[in-house]
Amino acid sequence: MTDARALPAARPARGKSRGLLARIVRHPVGLAALLLLLVLYGLAFLGPLIYRVSPITTDPLHTMAAPSPEHLLGTDELGRDVLARLLYGGRITLLISVVSMVVALSVGSLVGALAGYHRGWLETALMRLVDTFLAIPSFFLILAALAVLGNSPPVVVLVVGLGFWPSVARIVHAEVSKIRNFDFVEAERALGASSNRIIWRHVFPQALPSAAVLTTLGIAWSILTETGLSYLGLGIQPPLSSWGNMLQNAQTYFWVKPALAVYPGVLIALAVLSFNLLGNVLRDLTDPRSRS
Repeated sequence: MTDARALPAARPARGKSRGLLARIVRHPVGLAALLLLLVLYGLAFLGPLIYRVSPITTDPLHTMAAPSPEHLLGTDELGRDVLARLLYGGRITLLISVVSMVVALSVGSLVGALAGYHRGWLETALMRLVDTFLAIPSFFLILAALAVLGNSPPVVVLVVGLGFWPSVARIVHAEVSKIRNFDFVEAERALGASSNRIIWRHVFPQALPSAAVLTTLGIAWSILTETGLSYLGLGIQPPLSSWGNMLQNAQTYFWVKPALAVYPGVLIALAVLSFNLLGNVLRDLTDPRSRS
């Protein structure tokens, strides 16, 4: 009997997600952002399957070469193919940004949902922990974590994600605190449903759209963070390529071959712009005050 009463609460959340996606596609800016992201991710993950050139093979006899049929965008200071490095570097940068936000969403949602639903001493303890992390500049916290844990790709993913989780926890806490008093939640309690079932099956799905808006903007933040760390030499290390360490390598040769910096810089800007536009569209579509 509990399952039957739970269905009306679960269906609106799934229907809301499908309806939101349809509205994004009908929104000109949202559609443009989605298409640009599909192009960027398609180039990063499918491009190397078509353009089969090694991004780490050096050719000292053909350094700083101009574009040619062998190297479509030329070569860098070590004779490595620029296009291949852009494709593989985009795969690392874009994958790290998404996976790190999955980490942030997982940790932030867990903390925010538990604090918002249970209230009392648990809410106080968890939200003071969130306030503590928010009081520390996230970039400096990430730098300290990398100094202690190293800068391998899994560590970069973990520390970038943990640098954003307090913001997710804040949003989820506010939404869950509001939703926990709705009638369908009271009905579930009266029917004897467990707290975990109520939180994760009925309450959290209602808060997920607001968290998704922040997470979309957070992916843009994580791209800038990862590229900034790699530019400083603290992120992804050679021979792996990322758009950030490509910028670092190009700065010495900017006046000789500015294209080495322009290519990754433009791709970073397009990726960040696309996620920011998508986040703004999601915010407008999910906020009734913005629509009015």
